[in-house]
Amino acid sequence: MDFFAKLEARVKSLSTNLCVGLDPSFSQDEISRLGTEACLQTALERNLNIIEKTAPFTACYKPNIAFYEAFGGRGLDVLKKTIDAIPKDIPVLLDAKRGDIGSTAKAYAQAVFGYLGADAVTLNPYMGKDTVEPFLAWEGKAVFILCRTSNPGAPLIEELPVDGKPLYLKVAEEFASWSPRVGLVVAGNDPASLKAVRDVAPSVWILAPGIGAQGGKADEAMQAGSRADGSGILVVAARSVAEAPDPGEAARSLRDIMRQRGSMSVPAADPLKQELIKYLIETGCFKLGEFTLKSGKKSPFYIDLRKLISNPAAMRAAGKAYARLASQLVYARIAGIPSAGLPLATSASLEIGKPMIWPRMPVKEHGTGNRIEGSFERGEVVLLLDDLITTGLSKIEAIDILRSEDLVVRDLIVLIERGSEGRADMEKAGVRLHAFLQVGELFDYCEQAGIIDSAKKRELEDFTGLNS
Repeated sequence: MDFFAKLEARVKSLSTNLCVGLDPSFSQDEISRLGTEACLQTALERNLNIIEKTAPFTACYKPNIAFYEAFGGRGLDVLKKTIDAIPKDIPVLLDAKRGDIGSTAKAYAQAVFGYLGADAVTLNPYMGKDTVEPFLAWEGKAVFILCRTSNPGAPLIEELPVDGKPLYLKVAEEFASWSPRVGLVVAGNDPASLKAVRDVAPSVWILAPGIGAQGGKADEAMQAGSRADGSGILVVAARSVAEAPDPGEAARSLRDIMRQRGSMSVPAADPLKQELIKYLIETGCFKLGEFTLKSGKKSPFYIDLRKLISNPAAMRAAGKAYARLASQLVYARIAGIPSAGLPLATSASLEIGKPMIWPRMPVKEHGTGNRIEGSFERGEVVLLLDDLITTGLSKIEAIDILRSEDLVVRDLIVLIERGSEGRADMEKAGVRLHAFLQVGELFDYCEQAGIIDSAKKRELEDFTGLNS
């Protein structure tokens, strides 16, 4: 599982956006007095204790490589032992701020991903795309680009005006469009900048340092930097957790504070979501029972959104849902995926007022032999649309057809995301996934409406991997 798929799964399963720093710091006096070996042993013991105590509340761990490099090779050994000790279902983001090109960048990537085994890394973008590409060449790995940093001197460079905008917003716009495996580092102690970046990069993951010792507040960072779904941000706490009398209690407290400001715990009712879920149940699009899937596997529920077409009100609600997802995206046309996605794409096209095309699947062999139906210009950005996603198989087929005609595909919108495999497939294809509903929200609604009890809900969640 790649970094962002692992991260999304972790965040959803624990309802936490907390990123805990693992930064063992020793003064020169302490090193001289205690000795290098004693400091390294203390550092490892502290890290292992923090990991053990905070894991139930932590979405991601972020060791800063500087604190280990300070001790040379033996310090890097402690870093590797620390990373190896982190449970495999918790992603590791190495704070290294590398920034070079060519063979040097490749060597840095080998060290970070190959030797140390991190899942993601922070990078300095000053030298441009050449800095990033050697790291993205590692399949499944991710990078976080320095955008608006938390230090007092940051505005000197990062707020220089460029085309009427501060430089950091130009960085956000540019790098967020490169790959779904790119995130941004934005100061958690600067809520205004967090909100500004979120406005220009609505779906990108943000790493928000500067909480606690640097003056930032977790709840304010969460509120300013969250995506529309209440997530999409990692709020970093290092010293405030590591130096607490009980690191586990400190982590739990921060998680609870963020839950109150985000929508990761019990979100306020969303009228459009409630309306759409109601239609999904009323029209029989969502059914409970025992169903044999195409794979031969038995499923305790089944989703078939083709039934929506028989209810005009339901189709209007679906169109509004897609319009909400598309509202922050830049594109020229909507590309619906046959066959279930075509009537939904039509509804979305009418609601949004954007023209629609669709790829032939399979490709038409007779008549004009069109690979794509509808008018388009080569080089245009198209927004891919489908009903739901479980895996990315049919989506990738559509993406390949569209790209073969020189169309640009960056984003996919769906009504329902079922599990995490599809998101991982899309990230590998270089496409960002935006889902209006998570399948777990259907289960929540059914429980609240008395359609299922808590035991049945757990069965459904276990089947889809929501409790894994």
